Amino acid sequence: MATVYQRYNLHTTPEKFFIEACDDGAEAVLAIDRVSNEMTLTAKADVPPSAVTRPICGIMGTIRLVAGMYLIVITRKKTVGNLLGHAVWKAMDFDIICYKKTVLHLSEIQSQENKALLSMINNVLNTDGFYFCTDFDLTHTLQRLANTSPDFQEMSLLERADQRFVWNGNLLRELAAQPELHRFALPVVHGFIIMKPCRINGKIFEWILISRRSCFRAGVRYYVRGIDSEGHAANFVETEQIVLYDGAMASFVQTRGSIPFYWSQRPNLMYKPKPIISKTTNHMDGFQRHFDSQLLAYGKQSILNLVNQKGSEKPLEQAFGKMVSDMNNGFLNYVAFDFHKECSHMRWERLQILVDAVTETQDEYGYFMVNSDGLPLAQQRGVFRSNCMDCLDRTNVIQSLLARRSLQSQLQRMGILNVGQRIEEQAEFEKIYKNAWADNANACAVQYAGTGALKTDFTRTGKRTRWGLLMDGWNSLIRYYKNNFSDGFRQDSIDLFLGNFAVDETDGPTPLRVQKDWKFLTLPIIMLVAFSMCIVCLLMAGDTWTETLAYVMFWGAASTITATIILFNGQDFVDSPKLVHKEKMD
Repeated sequence: MATVYQRYNLHTTPEKFFIEACDDGAEAVLAIDRVSNEMTLTAKADVPPSAVTRPICGIMGTIRLVAGMYLIVITRKKTVGNLLGHAVWKAMDFDIICYKKTVLHLSEIQSQENKALLSMINNVLNTDGFYFCTDFDLTHTLQRLANTSPDFQEMSLLERADQRFVWNGNLLRELAAQPELHRFALPVVHGFIIMKPCRINGKIFEWILISRRSCFRAGVRYYVRGIDSEGHAANFVETEQIVLYDGAMASFVQTRGSIPFYWSQRPNLMYKPKPIISKTTNHMDGFQRHFDSQLLAYGKQSILNLVNQKGSEKPLEQAFGKMVSDMNNGFLNYVAFDFHKECSHMRWERLQILVDAVTETQDEYGYFMVNSDGLPLAQQRGVFRSNCMDCLDRTNVIQSLLARRSLQSQLQRMGILNVGQRIEEQAEFEKIYKNAWADNANACAVQYAGTGALKTDFTRTGKRTRWGLLMDGWNSLIRYYKNNFSDGFRQDSIDLFLGNFAVDETDGPTPLRVQKDWKFLTLPIIMLVAFSMCIVCLLMAGDTWTETLAYVMFWGAASTITATIILFNGQDFVDSPKLVHKEKMD
């Protein structure tokens, strides 16, 4: 396998960027012409002594903004751990460097647009959870890597990577087009990785959790739901739990993803917008494409639908169940479990009902395992595909329970757990396990919903607490604000980063120039003034109570009517995406 270089120096001159590979024995230098944008391989002797030099950790790629091309590099990294002897890193800091030496060629409006686009790229880069490895493929599960051909093994990291999980794939397009440059092309995944050395019965093993977030139909909570025309589901995440012990290894894979048909739930100032199932689209076409790809990638599918079976979520559950039935595929198993109903009044022990219901299926699917001699002992023949509305809080709780059951079997089979011992009895490991899964929940939630996950008190402690309920309430308020007043910007940021929107080379105006309607500012000001006057009239009573009542009723009615108009036109007052047309988002 052609690995990626590990260490670099970036040499900057007014005409070119020179990125020098600093690995032992490496002689290659990538030269990027800052005028023609051309990328070529050159030698260290070609780097001018006058160049400004600094170390970097890797190349994220390049992107065109209003001012022209920009180079994005990783400037700081943190070690996460070692996976089969390969160092895994978390990217901590980045730098975005303009090819042009100055932006004076831009008009004032263009300059403002360029700053807005730069802030969008920074918004994505500042979202925690970018990981990379220079000599191991993080985009594939251990089972997929074990079942590859010799030709696959000879490919570069970029060529062989699962493109669903390469978050800088769009940024690496120019490097990807030139195979001789692939050793500079570093695939970066987004999600969550934790690696922990653990001890049970005096036996030390490595326990690893990897969540890979798909870059297909990526976005934020309310603006990206359901699937697209190619069957890619919103908030699709592949989670792999790995155990390494004495040369042997085992893994258990699960997936999560939005309910896979065409539906939307756009923010409109209501706390929980009503989900709407499209009435004009052929759902079965996209539905079939989604599960065809899932069956090809993972084998059998057991769908765990955790949404409410009453209220606004009920039509989604009914439609999902009917489509699985209509598809009539023996490799699909559908289980509906009303999480909130079953676990109401803090009855979280009732989650065992679902775990028991899928026990036979989980035993049938199994897990991947290889012994210390490299001989395969077991293959995973299917996955659990879990979903709730957001595929965050409820989903993570269930995934942690299924992963624990798989781990129990793996540790016994490896000889780490003795016969009759339970993971729950291993206090030190149990703490590591629960905290890691809670951290996984938080990472996935921040990336999709903008806040930490809900219900993590159960994941961390095994029980629901009143403090946990209070924290859930706080996080829900933060989610409400972000979903209504900042998620349009976040969605635009992701679309720009992933290449769903590309800046026009002809210097035409970007959609950022669209101005808000007059009522966006006028009506909230009127409502605020009216409400303030109502309070003032209550505090500063008039000569008679009837006069005071008349003033209060007038200003109260004005604020109420204005608030009603605002709520009725809620979608006009939220922060909506500007860079991608609405029909593309649905």
